[in-house]
Amino acid sequence: MKASAFLYPWDVVGDPDAAVRIADLGVRQVTLASAYHSTRALTPRHPAHRIVTAEHAAVYYPPDEGRWAGHGLRPYTAGEWAPGDAYGEAAAALADAGLDVHTWVVLAHNSRTGAEHPRTSVVNAYGDRYPWAPCIAQPEVREYLVSLAAEAAVRPGADGTELESCGWYGVSHLHAHDKIAGVALDDPAQYLMSLCFCTACRDGYQGLGVDPGRLAESVRDALEPLWRGGAAQSLDAEVALPVLEFRTRTARTLQEDAVAAVRAAAPAGFQVLLHADPVAHHCGANAGVDPAHILGVADGVVVPCTGGPRLLGPFAEHATDRSVLAANFTVVTGMGGAPTTLAADAKQAVDLGATELRLYHAGLASDADLAAVRSALS
Repeated sequence: MKASAFLYPWDVVGDPDAAVRIADLGVRQVTLASAYHSTRALTPRHPAHRIVTAEHAAVYYPPDEGRWAGHGLRPYTAGEWAPGDAYGEAAAALADAGLDVHTWVVLAHNSRTGAEHPRTSVVNAYGDRYPWAPCIAQPEVREYLVSLAAEAAVRPGADGTELESCGWYGVSHLHAHDKIAGVALDDPAQYLMSLCFCTACRDGYQGLGVDPGRLAESVRDALEPLWRGGAAQSLDAEVALPVLEFRTRTARTLQEDAVAAVRAAAPAGFQVLLHADPVAHHCGANAGVDPAHILGVADGVVVPCTGGPRLLGPFAEHATDRSVLAANFTVVTGMGGAPTTLAADAKQAVDLGATELRLYHAGLASDADLAAVRSALS
């Protein structure tokens, strides 16, 4: 079974031992970030630094000026944390160590775009804006995300890509100094707090016969018991169904367009995977999808399995012998991973249909975590 480790370019650039260290883990592939959101990352083995602060969402290569000329939305280049063609430099070193390199592209998750172009953000039923979440119903946002997918995915030497956040983002987000856990949001509450009421979404609801003002009021009413210590209520079916239809269709067509754009720009045999959740209304990095639909669009999915591989099941029901079902395990103990049980966890994932493994994240893991991974893969 093929295993791939996630990496950032700064895990490799400036560390002459990094590529060989990763290859010695027993992985055959690296999923290397070419477009990523803001983050603060530990680099426990790098000879020049221990903390990298990526201040804003950026691409880690020089963007094509011709592609982006005249566009209001365009990718930002990185600062000192990944200057120039940091992706290309890291990819070359990894390839020289005998590793296949696939791109890792984060799409609908960009706080800087939200700050500089507030009109593009998701707006909840209370009128609060989510600057980290560009609304995928907006034509301008969709055009930008599709173009970014094609450019950031198809980098020189890459054999494939993994598209993260290719769908709705919502309230769930590890924001700077996050303090929203005072009231636990269960699955229905997460959904209600993630419904968007920007102009594009209001028009979408109206087109399906749902008054957006009344819908927002219904969402607030459904959430009110939650703030008083109870549970969020469900929306009436006559409203909930068309809203879900609009959001599901919007995400589906974005995914179709993004995959088509990548394939149009890529050489033959280029693999396209989506980070995905099998519940269509879920939001976030692992976009909610319809398993049957997405496996007819992309070559496969990367499925979060750190809490157990149960989410693989719905995808396995619709997979063909060509479908890639990659089980994604966190292998950083300090981030809730369990690298010491990776072998057993991987076996369970295979029993549920997994065809590949993803290891998050080789650059963030301690030496002890990497030793456990090496042992499991051997």
